Amino acid sequence: MRAAILRNRSMVVDEVPDLSPAAGQVLVQPIACGICGSDLHTVEGGHELVATSKAAGYSTFNFDPDRDLVMGHELSVRVIGLGDGVTSVVEGGAYAAMPFLMLPGGRRAIPGYDNTYPGGYAEQMLLDPHGLIPVPNGLDPALAALTEPMAVGLHAVNESGIEQGWGAVVIGAGPVGLAVTASLAASGIEPIVVADFSPTRRGVAKKMGAHVVVDPAEQSVFEVWRELTEAKARPVIFEAVGVPGMIDKLMLDAPDRSELVIVGVCMAPDTIRPTLGIYKHLTIRFVLGWTPQEFISSLHNLAEGRIDGSILVTGEVGIDGVPQAFTDLGDPEQHVKILVRPDL
Repeated sequence: MRAAILRNRSMVVDEVPDLSPAAGQVLVQPIACGICGSDLHTVEGGHELVATSKAAGYSTFNFDPDRDLVMGHELSVRVIGLGDGVTSVVEGGAYAAMPFLMLPGGRRAIPGYDNTYPGGYAEQMLLDPHGLIPVPNGLDPALAALTEPMAVGLHAVNESGIEQGWGAVVIGAGPVGLAVTASLAASGIEPIVVADFSPTRRGVAKKMGAHVVVDPAEQSVFEVWRELTEAKARPVIFEAVGVPGMIDKLMLDAPDRSELVIVGVCMAPDTIRPTLGIYKHLTIRFVLGWTPQEFISSLHNLAEGRIDGSILVTGEVGIDGVPQAFTDLGDPEQHVKILVRPDL
């Protein structure tokens, strides 16, 4: 089968072996797979991802960066084969997919971040049936691939201390910041103020539920915040940029007693000034991933119209188009989210 492969820090298209489901496994064909920022980071920073994951005591990124890797974990799939003993899903059914696979001995593989088990930039995958959630009637199965990134945003909101009557500031309107914005809006939080340098992404943030958008080159997001709230409220600030210096800058500018939720993935070492947080009584929380219930809730948010996933999708490519798509995503004015459609 054909797949888009990370090989020697470049994306290439090549043939890989066909797959067959073992007992308890499901063979699927990806309907759509979103290109994630983590995948973009992995192209140049795979060694760092693996090293920091191991240092933290986790096996989320448990692969050899020097070997071929078929990425892709934001998935909707169609079941095309059942291993022995699988009865919870049906052949031909469309599902939003949690990207995991249980192996003999209790090891858990993460297709897309495992050299042996390819992710969604391929014509076929192996997945665990317990991670497949039926696509609700009425939802475009391709848009169900947005369940995973929407769950990342929902998890960030749930992990924060935000409550009704509080507002939020979102720094960065890339896919993660937009997922946070959508989840905040679906939860009825207001006001939601989103800052990004890109006019295109500020426009998308508005459509996803931001009440006010700010160009940081022209205005301070916190000055706008103070005007909206008459300086009476302290925001929950979601940092969704992930570049060195951003956390320290937010600590400097944030109102006293703010909470900072770090959802952006900074690949490089960074420096903060703890005394800023001490003087201002700041709370800093780091978050990653999602829970199964958040995944299911996000799927229903998409299906029931609380979140319009179609706003995020700015392009679709077949497997042959994946290398160029990785390049194109570097321009925030050109794309927000590209879906890989192996059937194209």
